[in-house]
Amino acid sequence: MAGLKQEIAQQRPFATLEEEALLNLLRTSDCLDRAVHRKTREWGVSSTQYNVLRILRGAQPDGLTCSAIGRRMITAEPDITRLLKRLKALKLIRQQRDAQDRRVVRTRISEAGLKLLSAMDPVILAAPGELLGGLKQEELAELIRLLELARGSV
Repeated sequence: MAGLKQEIAQQRPFATLEEEALLNLLRTSDCLDRAVHRKTREWGVSSTQYNVLRILRGAQPDGLTCSAIGRRMITAEPDITRLLKRLKALKLIRQQRDAQDRRVVRTRISEAGLKLLSAMDPVILAAPGELLGGLKQEELAELIRLLELARGSV
């Protein structure tokens, strides 16, 4: 397996070990994200849209506000309103103003959204094993520990 330096055709050494670790992490994240996106696009949704649908499925029956969805996202989405608008156009979600406070809009997954997730579940649930199956259980546990440790300092 080629190292990062070879993958990105870098001639000079990395400035620090931290730089090399960070760039490896970013490169790996991008590779995994693209692999997941290839799986979700078979159903006409992006991996980010899939993430929103899963969040809303878990928030049934009450649904969530736009800001609550944003806080639960795996990757930050700068324009959640536009993302939700696209999902609404696909009829995968429905939105309704709160009866007590008309400024609040609750978003819920639709029956079509639930049906789509049911179709996607077997393929998407198999993806982590396919993508990370080369790591042993203790390596995965250590990877999780290290990633959480790194995220804690941000």
